[in-house]
Amino acid sequence: QVQLVESGGGLVQPGASLTLSCAASARTFGHYAMGWFRQAPGKGREFVAALSMSGVDTVHADSVKGRFTISRDNAKNTVYLQMNNLKSEDTAVYYCAAARVFAMVAGAFDYWGQGTQVTVSS
Repeated sequence: QVQLVESGGGLVQPGASLTLSCAASARTFGHYAMGWFRQAPGKGREFVAALSMSGVDTVHADSVKGRFTISRDNAKNTVYLQMNNLKSEDTAVYYCAAARVFAMVAGAFDYWGQGTQVTVSS
C-alpha cells in the first residue's frame, strides 16, 4: 500500500511558476514509476508527466512540454512537478500517482493522492 500526499498548489498569475510535491509513504518508493495527472472542471483526467523508477526516463504531455518538469528524489520519497510560465488553461486539480510500470495512462496507476488545486488567474 502506498499513500501519496500532494502539496504546493495555489493561486498564481499567468506567467508565474509553481512547484508541486508529492510525498509517498512506501519504503519501496524507488520500485514505483510516478506520474502527474490533472483534471479541470467539467473535463476528464489528463496525463501531465511521468518518470521511471530511477528517474532517468521521463515523458511530458505536449501541452506542458518545455514548461513543466517532473523529477523525483528517492532518498526523500518525493516526486516533484516544476511548473513554469503557467497559463490559465493549466488551472486544474493536480494528482500524483504511483505505478508498478512506467506508463502514461491513468489505468496503469495503482495509487493516487487526494489532489492539490492549481489556479492560474489574473
